[in-house]
Amino acid sequence: MLIRSMVRRALVTGVLAGLAIGAPVWAADSYPSKPIRVIVPFPPGGGGDTLARLTLSAVGEELKQTMIFENVGGAGGNIGTAQGVRATPDGYTLIYGTNGTLGINATLYGNLEYDPLKDLVPVSRLTEIGLVAVTRPDFGAATIEDLVKTIRDNPGKVTFGSAGNGTTSHLAGVMFSQQLGLKMVHVPYRGGAPAMTDLMGGQIDMMIEISASSMPQVKGERIKGLAVSTAKRMETAPELPTLSDTVAPGFVVTAWDALMVPVGTPPAVIERLSAAVQKALAKPELAAQLNARGVMPSPLSPADTAKFIASEHARWGDAVRASGARVE
Repeated sequence: MLIRSMVRRALVTGVLAGLAIGAPVWAADSYPSKPIRVIVPFPPGGGGDTLARLTLSAVGEELKQTMIFENVGGAGGNIGTAQGVRATPDGYTLIYGTNGTLGINATLYGNLEYDPLKDLVPVSRLTEIGLVAVTRPDFGAATIEDLVKTIRDNPGKVTFGSAGNGTTSHLAGVMFSQQLGLKMVHVPYRGGAPAMTDLMGGQIDMMIEISASSMPQVKGERIKGLAVSTAKRMETAPELPTLSDTVAPGFVVTAWDALMVPVGTPPAVIERLSAAVQKALAKPELAAQLNARGVMPSPLSPADTAKFIASEHARWGDAVRASGARVE
């Protein structure tokens, strides 16, 4: 009896071990077998929603499955992201993340319901979006060097606008001012659109705003573009130098987005998703659509995405603390 009992236990242990080892292989072979839900933690029609649908629809084509987009807006993306964290970790719920939901909000918000470094697992970074230093049409600065000199000669008098406290444009202005020791007056707005309207109308002096919002106005000569925040010149604005190569060595700031899944998602599923992202973003037609919006395809492996997010989490957190912005 004792021997039979020991044999039964050994068999059960072996079966369970086989299931544990075989589960990821089974997931990789069969995944995905049904439509995939993508939680976009922003309202429909905005910049984040547009980018999510553009990039992840292409990923769905690679996976040969339909992507069902679910917009869950509110609290700067926190509500939808928290909902995604609580989803079943089977690869059929994906979370669209940004430098806001994964980098800024943990420090900006006092009551965050998720930890972006512990409650989510990266699949891949998707894209990066450069920012552009721009001024009102009649400001008078012909170059970025002229702008910096004017700010230095007039401490506390030059105004810079943003999409709101704790937003990318606000914190980019803070980081820029800190590195160069500049004193400017921050004017927050309820969104990038009203800030851009006032910049064009001359109510504020300058912004460091994402290219998707600023470059159409630069091209239309409604504002003046002086420099970009990317490491290299942007394809959509090759005439503009980088801030890093001119007045702020090493200053590289981009908005970015990433594809995430809940903790517990099988590694084989994550690898399958990551491979699909790499293939989708390598397609010339998608790259052309993104570049036309001032967006750069920039996928990374899951491990490299994790390192990138950890670094950006610390960097944006420092900027939030320096700005004094806080949402309770």
